[in-house]
Amino acid sequence: MSETTQLPKTSQLNEFSTVELAQVLMERLTISPNDWHRLKSNRNSRASEQVAAALVYLLKNQPQEALPRLEQATGWLDRSISAPPCPTHGNK
Repeated sequence: MSETTQLPKTSQLNEFSTVELAQVLMERLTISPNDWHRLKSNRNSRASEQVAAALVYLLKNQPQEALPRLEQATGWLDRSISAPPCPTHGNK
């Protein structure tokens, strides 16, 4: 493992609050606009971004915001929801 890909030491992580760490995780797992078409139907990616967002809301003591994101994550994992078609297709 190269030095740039190693995880920070625990002492370095202690400099950040739990909410800050969760927000970084959420940012890392959020599908970027450049990756949207490639990952929009990837159930693991979609569930991961929803769970990370839910964690941020839980840590901010906002369970009413966390619950719908957890339900979305469950929907992706149990295949009860799917990605809607891209709204920009055919609008050129």
